Amino acid sequence: MAHLKCEDFEKTVSECLLRHQSILDLLSKCQESSARANRAIIKSVTTCGCIKIEAQKQPIPPDASLIDLKKIFSNHLKGELCDNCREIIIDELGKNLFYITALCNTLGISLQEVIEEENSKSKTLGKFKLT
Repeated sequence: MAHLKCEDFEKTVSECLLRHQSILDLLSKCQESSARANRAIIKSVTTCGCIKIEAQKQPIPPDASLIDLKKIFSNHLKGELCDNCREIIIDELGKNLFYITALCNTLGISLQEVIEEENSKSKTLGKFKLT
């Protein structure tokens, strides 16, 4: 499948968005879609069990550098998403991306510009971008 360009997705979102034209609606839908994505991930742990969260305080050796931390730190996940949970999470993340794109469109900001700006900052700051 050919790669979809950001501008193509922006156009699709613009054409599909009917009910939620208000910036207030978009902000609340973006928040809601983010919560639904979070909930889908949580349900993959609590209902399905295909992944587990094994969390504890991350050990930081006193002599560790920032580069070492990438190897030391854990994402706390064990296991892999089953096909069903993966499909649901992709769907929810897609809806979240839809509303983020709708916010960009409404504010006159290109999604491509947002991605490029964030990529540039991440490349420049590298490991020091601790946000």
